[in-house]
Amino acid sequence: MKAQAAIHMDNWGNLNHKLGKSSPRVVPLAIILLLVTTVILYYPFLGYPLSLSLFQDSLKLIPNNSSSPQDSTQDPSELKLKEVLDDGKSIGKESITLPKNNHSLEFDSGDKRKKCNLFSGEWIWNPGGPSPYYTNETCYAIQDHQNCMRNGRPDSDFLKWKWKPHECELPDFDGIQFLEILRGKSLAFVGDSISRNHFQSLVCLLAKVEYPEDHSTSPTAGSRHLKYKSYNFTMSVFWTPYLVKTMEEKSNGTPTGIINIYLDEFDEEWTSQIWKFDYVIISAGQWFFRPIKFYEQGHIVGCQFCRELDIPHLSATYGYQKAFQTAFKAINTIEKYKGCTFLRTLSVSHFEDGPWDKGGNCVRKRPFRKNETSLKDYNVNMYNTQMKEFRVAKRQGWQRGLQYRLMNTTQVMLLRPDGHPSIYWQTKKDNRPGIDCVHWCLPGPIDTWNEFLLEMFKMEEKR
Repeated sequence: MKAQAAIHMDNWGNLNHKLGKSSPRVVPLAIILLLVTTVILYYPFLGYPLSLSLFQDSLKLIPNNSSSPQDSTQDPSELKLKEVLDDGKSIGKESITLPKNNHSLEFDSGDKRKKCNLFSGEWIWNPGGPSPYYTNETCYAIQDHQNCMRNGRPDSDFLKWKWKPHECELPDFDGIQFLEILRGKSLAFVGDSISRNHFQSLVCLLAKVEYPEDHSTSPTAGSRHLKYKSYNFTMSVFWTPYLVKTMEEKSNGTPTGIINIYLDEFDEEWTSQIWKFDYVIISAGQWFFRPIKFYEQGHIVGCQFCRELDIPHLSATYGYQKAFQTAFKAINTIEKYKGCTFLRTLSVSHFEDGPWDKGGNCVRKRPFRKNETSLKDYNVNMYNTQMKEFRVAKRQGWQRGLQYRLMNTTQVMLLRPDGHPSIYWQTKKDNRPGIDCVHWCLPGPIDTWNEFLLEMFKMEEKR
């Protein structure tokens, strides 16, 4: 399990306290009021130390017994803490500059057309809504590790929250409408197990309309190819957790636990087939926090979490940036590819009180409000890196007439610590070690990604 969007914090504004001429009794009172005002103003930025271990998520969330929003501070030996405000400005040295237009979509409102940022909003309680759209009994495509209800999760309130954008409504998912829009087209998910999680959610959502035919031929278990025959719609998922060529390191035929990543070489598993698709959703993240050796031009250039002292130790961000550069280069240089590429942004995990194998867990029962947590530490670097390479690729692709879209789900899912399998990634009788605060329960909050996707496809029809 790996350790790992920008989230808005409420701007408390400025309090102007005017002190005119005061009597001796008024001056102490004014000083007390000023001190109280200062504490109130800065209270959200007070916190407690954050401990960071090899595979622990960088989010240190509010203790369960706390009723007030707090943000973590950090040990001086660790990375600088970044806290991001609504307008993209930061407290500290770095900031996340959220794209202003890439995810602002037009929608109908009477006689006028307005723009709405689908990914800026809050989770609202919606017990009367359609969720869950499916169950573990009505969908065959739920992977065992995300089948939380079958594995014994006792609560279901996590299924009763609806994402509400600030500027508009997000319509419920409509499987018939989705398949009609995608009639005669093809869609590929390219990425890691979170990408597969997303793919399986969509298969479940469409199951009410039609079961697909399985045309999978890849020897890679993570890659699947489905055909919705009535709509002539093809949907595939390509297993490529690093987006580039990789090879498991072995010593005398035994895996060492280290992955060799060839940062400047295409992963032919997906790059050789991507030209066939009208839409591609690319994503990556969690796997970059494992033990890795980085290669460029056939030579080792560094490693991460390795024991060799004579190899430069590089950060996850280094490999992440290079991998996205190579992946976008593949998309922009494959001559036959004429499709539209969606970047689905980083999905962070929600481990609290330790890493996945040392007591860390995610036991919260409700979403966070937007002022209760924020993106921190190296997650900020990963998000910024992803956004930088997306912008570069978009400019380069435009020269070839290629289209790029941003599916900015990071802040949306940062607010859902309650949506992970936790201990319910397996049944009690399995009794294997580990906690899953990375993937998402099915059904669960990840189904919202496909509500976003449907709205974005509606907009593509109107372009």
